[in-house]
Amino acid sequence: MTPTGFAGRPEERKSLRVSPCHQVWESSSVTSIIAHRGASKVEVENTLAAFRRAATMGAHAVELDVRRTRDGVLVVHHNPTLADGRVIAQCDHRDLPDHVPTLDEALDACSPLWVNVEIKNDSSEPDFDPTDTIANETIALLARRIEGDRAWLISSFRRETIDRCRELRPTIRTAWLTVTIEPDAITSVVNDLAAKGHTALHPWHGTLTRDLIQRCHAVGLDVNTWTCDDPERMSELMVWEIDGICTNRPDVGLARL
Repeated sequence: MTPTGFAGRPEERKSLRVSPCHQVWESSSVTSIIAHRGASKVEVENTLAAFRRAATMGAHAVELDVRRTRDGVLVVHHNPTLADGRVIAQCDHRDLPDHVPTLDEALDACSPLWVNVEIKNDSSEPDFDPTDTIANETIALLARRIEGDRAWLISSFRRETIDRCRELRPTIRTAWLTVTIEPDAITSVVNDLAAKGHTALHPWHGTLTRDLIQRCHAVGLDVNTWTCDDPERMSELMVWEIDGICTNRPDVGLARL
């Protein structure tokens, strides 16, 4: 991904190298393979086992989902409800199933990979936080960890949430998640994201075009797409110079590099 202010050129797409303690960014033409909720085809998604398996497979990064319990603990879970129907935001942390990790536990399990932290804050869900204090708490947790700000990329479908993160700590990269962008809105959207200092756009691969990638790159934005498990589509996206592919099958993505 492209650090803030970097005018990304195709020959300077970003990848990773391994430092003694964590992966960091260097110029490379290699697409980042991001394990969606960990290696979620072979382990239960968003669990410590899934995150550790992603690392052993050789993924470059992990994507995970953050929510908040009633007593203010940041935990990793995709849906707002547990399998038994309980709303996570209405439960204390001690009452959650053992397989639901805290964010700190999840980040420990992801090491030495960099991590895409998706903040779940949807107005249609029961844990919606219109004040975006979950952004404040996520930033505070990431900032106190030893890996350093370049180990994290925060994303959200709620634009206000990533704007808040960017305001609070501009050294942590941020990205806007979307299913699609209407063609007549592409220019204004990508220009605004770049102007506000965000790092990347995260569109769904099913609607992603080569033109959108090129227009993002022209203003210094990276493009990381979700969630692609088809090897032929992965190869096509790599030809288009996609920066990152979020996949449930990181081993398949790695084999296409």
